Amino acid sequence: MSAHLPTHPRIAIVGAGALGCYYGARLARAGQEVHFLVRSGRAAIMARGIRVKSPGERFHLKKVQTHASAEDIGPCDLVIVTVKATANAALAKLLPPLMGPNTLVLTLQNGLGVEEPVAEVVGGERVLGAICFVGVTRTAPGVVQCSFPGLIMLGEFGRPAQARTREVAALFEAAGVKCEAQDNLEELRWKKLVWNVPFNGLAIAAGGVTTDVLMADEGLRTLARRLMEELLEAAAKFGHTIPRTFMDLQFDRTARLGKYEPSSLIDFREGRPIELEEIWGEPVRRAKSVGVPVPRLEMLYWLIKRLLAARDGPKKRR
Repeated sequence: MSAHLPTHPRIAIVGAGALGCYYGARLARAGQEVHFLVRSGRAAIMARGIRVKSPGERFHLKKVQTHASAEDIGPCDLVIVTVKATANAALAKLLPPLMGPNTLVLTLQNGLGVEEPVAEVVGGERVLGAICFVGVTRTAPGVVQCSFPGLIMLGEFGRPAQARTREVAALFEAAGVKCEAQDNLEELRWKKLVWNVPFNGLAIAAGGVTTDVLMADEGLRTLARRLMEELLEAAAKFGHTIPRTFMDLQFDRTARLGKYEPSSLIDFREGRPIELEEIWGEPVRRAKSVGVPVPRLEMLYWLIKRLLAARDGPKKRR
């Protein structure tokens, strides 16, 4: 494989949800050739384009290259996976038509163990992963609201950052997205869990509440911090030292989100699958494998699993 990304890469966005529309639209507006693989809402995006609303900025990408199948797109230089990890079974069909000799695949999925399914399909040498510290919601097909632009931190799967890693980061920077290439992708994954586990999880378990409610409730705020502490202890056993000040940063960032609905809460409420295993189950299993007790995290995992079972239970016969 080439050690470098082409100067003007052909880019595919696999999934046109909140992240896919937000980052894809920014890359396209910056002049990149971006193709969107759209599962639902394609007609709306074709007709009206993509609209992005963020603090201090709004823009409308009128012409969007949308496709109903990966075969219609063909080989690309960079494939950005923005579908949820719950859809990973479809990767074996979606990714191969997009592969060329030097194609890179960047997954923006949440949780632990999300690079492995991608590597099984395309080979580990092609795979990069990224952590998106961002608050963005899709309010309608092709319409996204960003409450916190944040940043992207990306790295190589099982390798330190390379020239191509920094070149991918530069693409996002040129599109107005703060992006950093890092050497330790697994540590980045644990860091993102420090926010995802408590705020996505408690938003569901506490009855479907927004982050401002979690921040205002002393008991829920305390529980969020205890969950973070368990994650820091588990991460340390794997060689990832995350400073306690990182927890404080998560609370500061969350306070700025205001009345924000975490993505898992939206998916739960709308009857869609959530990344139960990747965000809550896998951290529990990894912590236990190195002898770290995580009772609050394990309790939250089982509570959410039970709520999902109740939501998706057998429908009553008419």
